[in-house]
Amino acid sequence: MKVTAISVFPEYFSPLELSLIGKARTQSLIDFRSINLRDYTADNHHSVDGTPYGGGAGMVMMAEPWGKAIDSILEKDEEIDLIILSPAGSKFNQRRAEQLSRASHLVFACGRYEGIDARVGDYYRGVKGVRVHEISIGDYVLNGGEVAALVIIEAVSRLIPGVIGNPASLDEESHNEVGALEYPTFTKPAKWRDLDVPEVLLSGNHGQIKKWRQEEAKRRSNLSQ
Repeated sequence: MKVTAISVFPEYFSPLELSLIGKARTQSLIDFRSINLRDYTADNHHSVDGTPYGGGAGMVMMAEPWGKAIDSILEKDEEIDLIILSPAGSKFNQRRAEQLSRASHLVFACGRYEGIDARVGDYYRGVKGVRVHEISIGDYVLNGGEVAALVIIEAVSRLIPGVIGNPASLDEESHNEVGALEYPTFTKPAKWRDLDVPEVLLSGNHGQIKKWRQEEAKRRSNLSQ
């Protein structure tokens, strides 16, 4: 899978050199690159924002640098999923992560300030080969889209075959079903600070263990709702 992030702070994505995603990159399972939006500006100050029409506080990111940056990607790849990070976008969840994991090229538009000129999304919805997704990772506001992009990239990347060493570990994860959470997990020692691992997990009775895990997962899921 190709992943491209467009940002005024491309160095924000250095964590993707670490851990399983970093390993997946060295194995060419993920082809990640970042683009500096300021490279697509025309003035000496590399300006990317302007005052909002209609007044109001803050600045809005101008459409033209975004258009040039996205067009530069489309010159090499005619089909992309363009993800515009926005508090007004649809809520990101595990189902969306699974859908995006089947894409060939994810392009993240990481806005800042008061967001990106809305015409960017409107324009690319009409461009052949571009699927536009406006996505939020929660009901709160961040300084920029980079953190949200990192969250989505990690959630999506781990679903790509070969990224997780043991694919069976994905089968019983939280959120594999809507509203469902995973059961509690324990490891050695069996007693820690006067707290014991549930006896059923030490019994060797796999039928009872499975039943206990299902009941605990259901209890956890009900408590979270």
